[in-house]
Amino acid sequence: MTLALKYRPKTFSEVIGQEAIIKTLTNALDTKNLASAYLFSGLRGSGKTTTARIFAKALQCSQGESSTPCEVCDNCKMANENRHIDIIEMDGASNRKIEDIKEIIEQTKYKPTIGRYKIFIIDEAHMLTREAENALLKTLEEPPEYVKFILATTDPLKLPATILSRVQHYRFTKIDTMLIKTHLEYILAKENVSFDTKAVELLAKSGEGSLRDTITLLEQAIAYSKGKLSLDQVVDMLGVINPEMVDRIFDLIFKEDKKAISTITKEIASYDIDTILDEIISYLKAALFQNKFSIITIERFFKIVADVKELIKINVDNEFVLSLMFFKMIEALKPHKIDDLIREFEKKAFHVTTPSTQPSSPPQPLPPTTDLFSKLKQELLNRDKELYECFKDVEFVSFQDNVLVWESCVNDECKQLLRKYWSSVIKILIDEIFGIGTKVTPKPCSKLAPQPKPQKSTPVEIVEHDKNIVKKAHEIFGDDIVEVNIYRNAPNS
Repeated sequence: MTLALKYRPKTFSEVIGQEAIIKTLTNALDTKNLASAYLFSGLRGSGKTTTARIFAKALQCSQGESSTPCEVCDNCKMANENRHIDIIEMDGASNRKIEDIKEIIEQTKYKPTIGRYKIFIIDEAHMLTREAENALLKTLEEPPEYVKFILATTDPLKLPATILSRVQHYRFTKIDTMLIKTHLEYILAKENVSFDTKAVELLAKSGEGSLRDTITLLEQAIAYSKGKLSLDQVVDMLGVINPEMVDRIFDLIFKEDKKAISTITKEIASYDIDTILDEIISYLKAALFQNKFSIITIERFFKIVADVKELIKINVDNEFVLSLMFFKMIEALKPHKIDDLIREFEKKAFHVTTPSTQPSSPPQPLPPTTDLFSKLKQELLNRDKELYECFKDVEFVSFQDNVLVWESCVNDECKQLLRKYWSSVIKILIDEIFGIGTKVTPKPCSKLAPQPKPQKSTPVEIVEHDKNIVKKAHEIFGDDIVEVNIYRNAPNS
């Protein structure tokens, strides 16, 4: 008997990784709150059919419907041996025609022979033809009280909405790797097989959330290793890269040792490149949660891996692709050593010190922020001389609370150039030197000559003679007059 069948769960408590589903089903059994049809969907090997069989046994137990069947009555024994006459299992892939469903519908007319219910378990239900699905609809909606349906599928989206609306849908998730690892160690202990913990971890990860697939790999590994499960043997059997090798590769990347990386690349070039990339992604994921590398570094590495995944689609040589990926990762560490710059700045800006029992020395004065601004200008000069010439007219004002204030006296032509390279060059350098998230507040140039203010006109006294002129104008032109201007000859100088 294979290990997958030998250690197949017989009770709800033995099912691993599906706690929410098991809790719902056991509560339904204990409270007698049962539906007429159920749908179990999810990844292969996640426990759908096993849970369906346990649920069917719990319904048929002679002691009554319970989440803990007695396991000793005839109904439980026959259910465990898959020979209960009232628990009918059908493969939807091979019995998919309307005639097969008509036969099931005909059987629902007759009461169970020895059990409490007549239970139909239809595996791979999404493989039924459209006509067969339609024929099943009425029976699913209003079955006799003694009939229960349990459908199982790996692809619920292929089932019509009319069926989905008539069943209670339970979605089985991928089983956590640590749970699978613990279960594998339990099986190995039962089988008296010595093992390396890292070898079991690799097997658990290779199963990708499917317990049945993982147990199958375990059985294969036991046969390959002749009773002693080691990491090297599992690596050779699976044809994957050793996780320790990945760790070593990244150590060399951070040391920028291209020669050693080239040697390792030749060693692993014969492996499946997709498997190598998956292992690198898993390593980076673990590094992210362990704070092993900075987020920016991990993001850069992920982008490089994504580019390589596109490159392998055109069947490029594996050794070339891997070398290109590793060398690009080395180059990704170089631009101004952003991680070191940020740590150095935070240490200086926030007085980061290590605790010590010795008397602390007086704090060293922080470097003036004008030096950081000078460094910004120098970096611009290294990047682009024209850009630097325009930025020379930008003067430092202050830097406080992560806000950089400067005074800009650049001309219109330079303004356009600075706007063009703001996000791609200038802002990146500011974040690297002053810290990520630094806000910039520009001030208008104080060197420009102030514009002359308009002079206020002094009121002119209207003499009696002028009043007579205005009055006369109103008499002649009436209300059409809008404005009256009186001009006098300038006095002789």
